[in-house]
Amino acid sequence: MSEHTSKQFDADLEHIRTRVLQMGGMVEMQIFKAMEGFQSGDLAYLDQIIDDDHRVNLMEVELDESCSHIIAKRQPAASDLRMIMTVIKTITDLERAGDEGKKIAKMAVRFHSADAGLAPHVELKHAATLALEMLRKSLDAFARLDVNAAAQVVRQDSDVDSAFKSIMRQLITYMMEDPRTISHSIEILFIAKAIERIGDHSKNIAEYVIYMAKGRDVRHIGVEEIEKEVARG
Repeated sequence: MSEHTSKQFDADLEHIRTRVLQMGGMVEMQIFKAMEGFQSGDLAYLDQIIDDDHRVNLMEVELDESCSHIIAKRQPAASDLRMIMTVIKTITDLERAGDEGKKIAKMAVRFHSADAGLAPHVELKHAATLALEMLRKSLDAFARLDVNAAAQVVRQDSDVDSAFKSIMRQLITYMMEDPRTISHSIEILFIAKAIERIGDHSKNIAEYVIYMAKGRDVRHIGVEEIEKEVARG
């Protein structure tokens, strides 16, 4: 590979990394706005969030095509190939996290379009804040190739899971005590599950970062084993 070709290849890789982070920022804002719309009940605002989801989908397709082009044209060596494979996996999880944001907005529309008089009072903000923090940290770990930050994200996933279970217990109690709350409770449960899934996608991205840096697939080995892998330096 000539020096010119090598520089162009590095520029192509950097462009892809930058676009991944831009896509991540777009998804993060989509989720934040969906939760904001749920709190405010602004139906027009929520409809706009739902309509904007196609922008995330277009970025996924663009990045996927860029990665396929690089693989076919450059035939990258092991470390660069790992980076490209990490990008392909990451954008898939980002697109799915964006879908969860769209789902939150759709459930919020249904919630606020009906009589809110029988709506159970369940706090979702804590779980959403945790999930968004995981997403931000996983993208930051990707940007800096920080395996320690990535391992922290993996550990945080249990906090989001715990918050989801707490919300689910509260909703079950509401539904048992007053069946009239069932419809709204189910809509809130869908939102809570979407938040929990955003945490899962963020965890996946963090695990891809460790794979990119270490060359080891850590998706199914447990938090303690991941932390040992990261500590090996």
